[in-house]
Amino acid sequence: MTLEKGNFILINYTAKVKETNEVFDTTLEETAKKEHLHKEGEIYEPKLVVIGEGWVLKALDERLTAMEIHKPQTVEIPPDKAFGPRDPDKIKRVSLKQILAKDIHNPTIGMRIDYNGKMATIRSIGAGRVLLDFNPPLAGRTLVYDVTVYKQLAANEEKIVALIHRRIPMVEPEKFKLTIQKKTLTLDMPEESFYIEGIQIAKRGIAMDVQRFLPELTEINFVESFRSEPKSETEKELKKEEKTKRKTKTKKSKPKSKQKVKTEAKPRPKIKSQAKSKKA
Repeated sequence: MTLEKGNFILINYTAKVKETNEVFDTTLEETAKKEHLHKEGEIYEPKLVVIGEGWVLKALDERLTAMEIHKPQTVEIPPDKAFGPRDPDKIKRVSLKQILAKDIHNPTIGMRIDYNGKMATIRSIGAGRVLLDFNPPLAGRTLVYDVTVYKQLAANEEKIVALIHRRIPMVEPEKFKLTIQKKTLTLDMPEESFYIEGIQIAKRGIAMDVQRFLPELTEINFVESFRSEPKSETEKELKKEEKTKRKTKTKKSKPKSKQKVKTEAKPRPKIKSQAKSKKA
């Protein structure tokens, strides 16, 4: 199948510097671990690329139309088509005191720092001076990309899900439910996406992407619903048992009614008068 400009594809790649064979980027988790590039929380998976949109280096983008699905290819990119040649005027020496004054403690060689609003790499430290390189880290380097087109996305639903995942990669794409009715797309958002930092910006980006690549969809609706989870049978049984225990406990704790004790009065003994009259 021939790939064309505007096609949605998923690619796997590993990028390295030709001069040193140093790997600096990859979509493969095993390679990232092997090359000590693995970052906790980073998502390693095939990357979405719309051919011709500049989502990868232009020189690589231009080569994608010549590739075949599942067939690995190597693309070599010279410095002038990558990050440009190194500019000696962008290398400056500054005093170590100036670095420390910017709350950069314990500077080390290779560290990337923000110096006066510009990013620089520390190349050397010595005699109270620091050599800063304001060139891009890969300037002057020939890059080599080992690329495989993993899949081409053809259906509109596939494209929309991929665009959503590109903006909100931390949520599994299958959790978003989408409905297309004529010119309207409705996205049912999973609850875990409600609280993501910058979610409103992400939603705006999704809407712009969808309307750009699928112009027939003129209205995008995002639905956020809070749903109560159904109670499990075990939970119901536990609550029923707890309710029964409370009733039993209430019955036992009721005070006993006082019983009236009848007291029979004992008859008093009769006292006979034995007084005798005296005869005169």
